[in-house]
Amino acid sequence: MARKPRFNLVGVPQHIMQRGNNREPCFYTEDDYLFYLECIDAFSKKYNCSIHSYVLMTNHVHLLVTPQQTESVSKMMQSVGAKYVRYINRTYKRTGTLWEAVLNRA
Repeated sequence: MARKPRFNLVGVPQHIMQRGNNREPCFYTEDDYLFYLECIDAFSKKYNCSIHSYVLMTNHVHLLVTPQQTESVSKMMQSVGAKYVRYINRTYKRTGTLWEAVLNRA
């Protein structure tokens, strides 16, 4: 079944939740959290999203984001996910997916 289309509400804060696949951990050390925050910082600037707040738990993430362009959130989360998963897979010598689907609520 195809994923439902993501809301594209420019200028409206959106709650983004990203959970580890099968609710498994997605952060193992403090360095992992810091790298994820670096990714969020870089790609939110690149894709013109304002990050208002975040919560990083061991197996999931909550972000409050306001996009300034139609596809900002999608592009930001896709880029963050790809870079962070490469980092985790390389660091911990693992393969495969890390995240379940991203949930986006306006």
